[in-house]
Amino acid sequence: MRAEIIQSILHDLNGSSADIEASAVISTDGLTIASALASSMDEDRVGAMAAAMLSLGVRTAAELARGEIEQVMIKGGDGYVLLIQAGAEAVLSVITRKDAKLGLVFLDAKRAANAIAEQL
Repeated sequence: MRAEIIQSILHDLNGSSADIEASAVISTDGLTIASALASSMDEDRVGAMAAAMLSLGVRTAAELARGEIEQVMIKGGDGYVLLIQAGAEAVLSVITRKDAKLGLVFLDAKRAANAIAEQL
């Protein structure tokens, strides 16, 4: 039941903005809990990359005394990858287009992350 709710949250997130191409909920150890990815994206690879990015972000925040990590953002030539904490044991990964309106994406993603955290 919770898996279906989380899946629904991801589909709603992807539908909330044309800027969002894909999203997934990933455990802190890299296992994909739920995903709404394009067919060309490998779920295991997305999970592994998100876990690696999260681990590096946590370590960086700790080493530079920036407090608890809330989000990690990667900007590439073709878009963004956002990681937003979704409870203590999971992270929401959001993949966007290069011209995404990040303010709106962050707002929608934060709401989705909070809803996911309630389910986990």
